Order: sequence, then C-alpha cells, then structure tokens
Amino acid sequence: MLNSIVAFLSYLSVSTLLLIAFVMVYVRFTPYKEFELIALDNSAVAITLSGAILGFTFPLVASIYYTQSLVEMSVWAVITGVVQLGVFLALRRYAKKIEDGHVASGVVVATFSIAIGLLNAVCISH
Repeated sequence: MLNSIVAFLSYLSVSTLLLIAFVMVYVRFTPYKEFELIALDNSAVAITLSGAILGFTFPLVASIYYTQSLVEMSVWAVITGVVQLGVFLALRRYAKKIEDGHVASGVVVATFSIAIGLLNAVCISH
C-alpha cells in the first residue's frame, strides 16, 4: 500500500509540475498576455488557453497510463508541449482576433488544440 501511495504522489507531483511548466511556456510563446486579458474578461483568450491546457493534459494522462516510468512520462509531456505550441503556430493567423476578443477564433484554436491533443494521446498507446 505504501508503494502505491508513493507512486501516486510521485506521478501527481511530477505531472502537476509539467502542467505548470507547459502553461508558463505557452503563455510566453503566444504574442499576447493571457492572464492580463483574462482578467479583463477576454473570453477568446480564456477559451484558447483552456483548449491548449486540455490538449496538453489528455496526452499527459495517456502517458501516465501507458508508460513505465516518470522519465518516459516526462519525455511524452515535452513532446506533447511541442505539439501544442505547433498547433498555435499553425493557427497563428488567429492571434490578433483572439487578443481582440473574437470568441469564434478562440473556439477554432481551442478545438484544434483539443483535437490534436486527443490524437496525440491515443498515439502514445502504440
């Protein structure tokens, strides 16, 4: 039982730190200041950031389930983070509209972030 608790706490701690690191990198990667705009009630930015977080978290969950070590899980987290940055880069043309609060653009970017994240997650199992 003690080994299970230690494993749980280890995976929870490392995965939480990886999520925080991803968010910190992502908000530096985008051309606008997410948390300032969210504080101003910019829904488009909140939706886009939420999609990126979910798009990162789904594969992270899969990597916890399918991998055999914290190191392997962490490697997949880095790959997943790069993929999510790539999604934003591919859809960068929406950045100004998102910054300006256009919800439709935020939904499109969030949807692609989540969709690619889900594909990424299922690919980890193979």
